[in-house]
Parts: sequence; C-alpha cells; structure tokens
Amino acid sequence: MESRNVPSFLSALENEAIRIIREATAEAERPVLLYSIGKDSSVLLHLALKAFYPMKPPFPLMHVNTTWKFREMISFRDETAQRLGLELISHTNEAGVREGVTPFSHGSRAYTDIMKTQALLQSLESYRFDMIFGGARRDEEKSRAKERVFSFRDAAHAWEPRDQRPELWSIPNLRRREGESFRVFPLSNWTELDIWRYIAWQRIPVVPLYFAAERPVVDRGGQWIMVDDERMPLYPDEKPQLRRVRFRTLGCYPLTAGVESDATTVEEIVAELEAARDSERCGRLIDFDQSGSMEKKKREGYF
Repeated sequence: MESRNVPSFLSALENEAIRIIREATAEAERPVLLYSIGKDSSVLLHLALKAFYPMKPPFPLMHVNTTWKFREMISFRDETAQRLGLELISHTNEAGVREGVTPFSHGSRAYTDIMKTQALLQSLESYRFDMIFGGARRDEEKSRAKERVFSFRDAAHAWEPRDQRPELWSIPNLRRREGESFRVFPLSNWTELDIWRYIAWQRIPVVPLYFAAERPVVDRGGQWIMVDDERMPLYPDEKPQLRRVRFRTLGCYPLTAGVESDATTVEEIVAELEAARDSERCGRLIDFDQSGSMEKKKREGYF
C-alpha cells in the first residue's frame, strides 16, 4: 500500500496515537509498554518507535508470560526485542507454575485470573509502573468500548467505570496519588480493519500465525484449537487433523481458536475482513466464561 493511496483517516489515527504516547510519557515517572506480541501490540510498538525517533522509546516492553503462548509468539517476541535493541521484561506467576495451574486443570476462568491478571498485578507492583501502554481497542468488546483512552486505576490496580475521568477536548487529567496509575490505550479509536490497513501501509512485521497455513488442530465445541505442543491433552480416539487456518487474535493456544481461511498476505486479510460479519474475538474462549466476563476481569485488574 503506497503512501499516496493511504486514506487520510489512517494518518489522523497515527497522529492521534503518537500524541497520546508522547503526552502520557511526559506525565509518567515509570512508563511501560505491555507487549502481548499480537498485531495490536506490533502496531503500538511501531507507533512508539515513531513517537521518539531517532531515539528509542524511553520505556521497556513488558510481557506477561503464562507459559502457554504459541511457540511462534515467543520466538517472534524475542527476535523483535533483539532486532530493535529494546529492554524486554518477561514476568510469569511462578506460584501458579509451581501449583500446576493450566487451562486444562483449572479451567479458563481460574487460569486467566492466576496466570494473567495476578501475574500482571505482580509485575506492576514489583516495578511500580504508573503509565502502562496497551493495545486494546474500543471495537473489540463492549466493556472496552466504554473505557477511556487514559483509564484510571486505583492503588489496587482496579478499574471502576464510574470513576472514569472526563477527556474534554482531548485534554486528560493525569493527576494521581502514590500507587495510582493509568492504563493508556492509544489505539482506542482504531478498528481491526484499520490495524491491518496500517500494517500494510507501514509494512509492520507480525506473527506468522495470522496468515493461513496447514496446521494441526482438533475440533473442540465447534472451534479449531491448534495442538501447538505435547502438553495438549487429547480425548480418547481424538487425533489432530491438518486444516488451513489462521488466527484473527492471539493468546494462549488452548484458549484461542483458529478460523478457516486462505488469506496468506496482509492484502488478502484486509479483503477477508472487509467481507467479515463476526467479531475478531469470537475465537477467544476466555470471553465466554460468564456474562460480563471481560468487564469483571478488568475490574479485578486485567488489561
């Protein structure tokens, strides 16, 4: 996608995101970029690099490592940090590992709380970060749709929707007391299609799992779950089958379903999404734990 063909709204979204990153960083004492390795994180990192070029971003990347991410995600994470020369913090809830917490032994709800939410809170407490950048977007899910760009969190890192601060004329109130923090979402006003069009325009590298390929999967409740390593327990007489699938969103592989697709390039993904009628998070099993599941997780400290 050449520059002359880029819609003006993409440039406007880029400018808005860079302004948000710079403004939050200027008000921060200990900023950090939460890097979850997905397409949104890749775009956010690209924008952070632009925001401070020719210098490097004045904050580290942090990844909450549940130990159940796709192997290709971890390889991509390490290669990206090394290629860009950026500090990468990887944090795992070691207590959860010792207790043998997995998506299979404890179920998605308890597993997500222990290995994601609690792990995130541990790392925030340990490093005392006060401005935490994330790649969440309002079009992803209804609880995220009502969250501010600058999302205030109390000293316990909890989110209370009724305590959201006004953002009149795009001027945020970033005052905070000791222990309080902000989750900052520069991509709030972007859509999934915007993300992929921007990736095409800027030629941003993304994890190969986003592109269709023959992959070993099993059918679990009508969802294609990839068998990424030997830890995946199979039911009696269940055998992985090769299907041409890709992933619209990435997370822990036992809780992330693939979709059948022939899209092998960014341009083909854009064309596929232009005709899509379902949500990109339809393959994220944690979103279906209970009614209002995502909002409950966010109130407890989840990103």
